[in-house]
Amino acid sequence: MIQRIQTLYLLSVFIIAGVLTNFVSFFTLNEDGRLFLTNTIMNNSVLLKSVGIFFILAAIFSLIAIFSYKKRQNQFVVNRLNILINFYLLSVLMYVSLKLSGEMQISEKGIGIYFPIVNIVLLVMANKAIKKDEDLVKSVDRLR
Repeated sequence: MIQRIQTLYLLSVFIIAGVLTNFVSFFTLNEDGRLFLTNTIMNNSVLLKSVGIFFILAAIFSLIAIFSYKKRQNQFVVNRLNILINFYLLSVLMYVSLKLSGEMQISEKGIGIYFPIVNIVLLVMANKAIKKDEDLVKSVDRLR
């Protein structure tokens, strides 16, 4: 399990989505201060609540993919779902950072707003490694 490179990619996605989002701010709001993952879940805005929920889902899906290492096809599908979740997170965070009409003013972007981009790259690399493993297994089965 840990000797496969896609496990390391998925573990880093879990660390980014599940751990680092609690310590690194997404952006600084004028009235409320810095926005972290715990603040998004308790926020009044539905979009910001969904950001917190979807980051938690991304972390859970990466753990599911790590522990389904014997079922490469399921791992591939879970990673694709996780990529879709991260595209949603990226679009919502960019939308909120550009300006949510009348609801909030954003003064400073934090590094946390770029986490979905890093996650998407890591998940694509994990899917390529899973595909490579699957092709290797198929070629060995052909030789038997």
